[in-house]
Amino acid sequence: MIKISSLTKTYRANKRAVNALNGIDLQIGAGMFGLLGPNGAGKTTLMRILAGIVNPSSGSLRVNGHNLATEAGKQAVKSMLGYLPQELGLYPDLTAAQFVDYMAILKGIDDPRARQQSVERVIELVGLSQEAGRKIKGFSGGMKRRVGIAQALVNDPKLLIVDEPTAGLDPEERIRFRNLLVRLAAERTVILSTHIVEDIGQTCRDMAVLARGQVIFRGSPAELIQSATGHVWTLTSSNSEKPNHDLTIVSMLHLAEGIQYRLVGHSTEEYPAAENVQPGLEDGYVWLMKSSGYAVDAL
Repeated sequence: MIKISSLTKTYRANKRAVNALNGIDLQIGAGMFGLLGPNGAGKTTLMRILAGIVNPSSGSLRVNGHNLATEAGKQAVKSMLGYLPQELGLYPDLTAAQFVDYMAILKGIDDPRARQQSVERVIELVGLSQEAGRKIKGFSGGMKRRVGIAQALVNDPKLLIVDEPTAGLDPEERIRFRNLLVRLAAERTVILSTHIVEDIGQTCRDMAVLARGQVIFRGSPAELIQSATGHVWTLTSSNSEKPNHDLTIVSMLHLAEGIQYRLVGHSTEEYPAAENVQPGLEDGYVWLMKSSGYAVDAL
C-alpha cells in the first residue's frame, strides 16, 4: 500500500516559486495503477519522489509502512523498487546482458551466481533472450525500453514505476509493452505514468488524473467514461467551417457527405443536427479537463 498525504513540491525558477505538486492525496494498492495527465502536470515529479530521487517540500509518503522522510525508510523502499524513468541512460557499447548485469551490481546483488540467474530471468521475461549478446546501440526504441524494464525488474521489486514507457514507440511495440506491464502487475504494484489515454484504458482498472500538480480525478476508467455521458456528440458538416461555441473537437473524419466531427462540451444547441453518442475514455478525459477549468488543445 502506498499512502500519499498533502504532498507538495516547490521549485525555484527565475527567482520565483513554481508549484510542481500542490497537496497530493492518494492511496494506491496492488495491481496496475494509471497516472494520467498532460505534459507538465507533475507526474514525473511525483514518480521521482516515490523513487526517492527527489525530496518533497512538505507532506508525507509511506510505502508498505516505510516513511520516505527518513533515511531508513528511503533505503527500505529502494530495496523493493524497480524504476524506469522517462529517459534512461543506456550504455550503447554494452550488450543487453552486460547492462542489466551492471545495474544488478548497483542494486546490491553481489553474488555472481545469483546475479547471473537474475539477469537471465529478466532478459527472458522481456523477450530479449535471443538478443542478450547484442550491443544496445543496434536496438530499436522498443527493444531499448524492454532493456529498461529488465534492469528495473532485476532485483524482483514489489513496486514497479514506469514513466511514459510507450512514448515514441510504434503501435506493435506499444501493444507488446502494455501486455508485458499487465503480466507484471499480477505479482506487484505497477504505477504507469503517461499522457497517452489509450495506454491507461488498455491496462488499468484504477487511475488518477493530475493537472497543474493536483489530483482532479480518482477512480476507474469506467467512471471517467461515465462522467462524460450526455456531453459527447458527432456532427457531420458539408462545409469547412469548424464547430465552436465552447465545443472541443476530439477527432475529425472525412466522409463522402462531408467532415464528421466528434465533439465534447456542455451543449450543442447551436447545431441541432448533432447526435449524442456514447463516450469513450478519451472523451471522458477531455470532458474532465474542460469541466475542471483546464485548457484542452483542440483541433
